[in-house]
Amino acid sequence: MRTSKGARAGQYAALLAYLVFLAFPFLWLISVAFKPPRELAGLHPTWIPENPTLDNFRQAFDEQPLLHAGLNSLVAALGAAVIAVLVATPAAYVMARRRGRFAKAATGWVVVSQAFPFVLLIIPLFLVLKNLGLINSVAGLVMVYVVWSLPFALWMLAGYVRAVPRELEEAAAVDGAGPLRTLVSVTAPLLAPGIVATALFAFVTAWNEFFFALVLLKTPEKQTLPVVLTHFIGAEGVADLGPLAAAAFLATLPSLVVFALVQRRITGGMLAGAVKS
Repeated sequence: MRTSKGARAGQYAALLAYLVFLAFPFLWLISVAFKPPRELAGLHPTWIPENPTLDNFRQAFDEQPLLHAGLNSLVAALGAAVIAVLVATPAAYVMARRRGRFAKAATGWVVVSQAFPFVLLIIPLFLVLKNLGLINSVAGLVMVYVVWSLPFALWMLAGYVRAVPRELEEAAAVDGAGPLRTLVSVTAPLLAPGIVATALFAFVTAWNEFFFALVLLKTPEKQTLPVVLTHFIGAEGVADLGPLAAAAFLATLPSLVVFALVQRRITGGMLAGAVKS
């Protein structure tokens, strides 16, 4: 019994250390965002600002078009999430239910695609978008984000499809439902937690992405929020720390809000839809 309690205490200690490790950068970011320049330049940094101020936020909005860049990021992230889910859901269903060359090829594509680095992909993607006239456009960036997130979304949803009992689909087939009707009316409602989790993954990935946006978007009015954040760093690598922290704090809020809204859906049971119906 003592060994069991000791092991459990060790697990809790490890979990607490991991949570502190994850929370430290965000908490420090909040602290810096509300500190005046005098405290930021002090020799003895403190966790809690002694004289909290909103000047960093005002200066951040005055120096850079954060709202416009945030709107660009929101359009790109939502577009990528919606399109990725619409494409991945039927493809994942086929991959999970059909045992053939398509399923094997799709599985191999998912594994291989995750091994390619960004630098290797940007050149062919740039040439394709250039031929389509989509360079320096949010629509072209959405296409890139869909291509990048689709393999993992496909693999993720296929696991949820395999967890749905085949008997439900067989019963629908006996009632005369075709494959498409079965997917829409029977399987898709049961995949709601997986669809939400996949959409959240695609949204957060697109919202935080920097490299593709930096290469593909040239004009300032088309740039996304991660690219605009780099403008707070001067040519000599010196950052305007207070406004940068304030802008970065604001940039993290949408991801946190989206996750807070859908966390119950993600952690819900796989067959919650069956109970409702």
